[in-house]
Amino acid sequence: MKEGEQPDLSGQVVVVTGANSGVGLETSVALAAMGARVVMACRDAGRAATAHADVIHRSGSRDVEVASLDLASFESIHRFAEGFLAAHDRLDVLINNAGLTLDERAETSDGFEMTFGVNHLGHFLLTDLLRDRLVATAPARVVVVASLAHRLTRSGIDFDDLQSQRSYRGFGAYSQSKLANVMFALELARQLKDSAVAVNAVHPGSINSNFGGDGDSGFMGWGISTFGKAVLATPEQGARTSVLLASSNEVPVLGATGGYWSHGRRWKPSRRARDLDQAARLWEVSEKLIAGAS
Repeated sequence: MKEGEQPDLSGQVVVVTGANSGVGLETSVALAAMGARVVMACRDAGRAATAHADVIHRSGSRDVEVASLDLASFESIHRFAEGFLAAHDRLDVLINNAGLTLDERAETSDGFEMTFGVNHLGHFLLTDLLRDRLVATAPARVVVVASLAHRLTRSGIDFDDLQSQRSYRGFGAYSQSKLANVMFALELARQLKDSAVAVNAVHPGSINSNFGGDGDSGFMGWGISTFGKAVLATPEQGARTSVLLASSNEVPVLGATGGYWSHGRRWKPSRRARDLDQAARLWEVSEKLIAGAS
């Protein structure tokens, strides 16, 4: 492929969660422009409709669809997966992009602490439900949008208080969920190492988006809205590494898996995030939590 030439993703099917704004929206625009059929998995129907029109306009592609997905509801996740599998016989790329942070503790409809429930458990279940289709389509790719914040959880995953019931700090819960994202990508890559499904985690950078901008992140949301344009990267810049891992022929599918990426290259995540035993334990605990809720 010549320098500056975009990959041709014609015929490929891509799912992007949280695609109605920010990095998810820009990821959708870029991949649709490359010819992929993009399924924008969104919670808010109104915002999704606006974003859908925006993606079509900016990408020049009408091969874009919107599907309802609320990662705070296992019922919604099952409904999305069932609808997707019925409508599409392949899944080339799954981008687990959606995320949130909350100042005050809240719970999902299944009774889990909201930040851990949405950022980790929701995507864990979604990926599990779509896993066989990814394997059947392989070579395929999974991109898990994490964060540099995973490094701030110095003691690792608190398995004794995953639901933050003893104490709740918004950014602490967010950091733990992002560590869970990186560990999830590591363990999933290990499980799929012989299947030609590449799995990588991404830190998109510090982004000026509406993340935390709905009155649910206190000081963080205020800081982003007040100073974001001056000091933070744009959502388009933040999407570049996700787009690279989802599309580039120069990132070999079998040769680049189980990694942690940012700014277009692979980095070393925290020591806690590289602990294979803890990653396997998180996987086992996540399975039990979801099974118990069911």
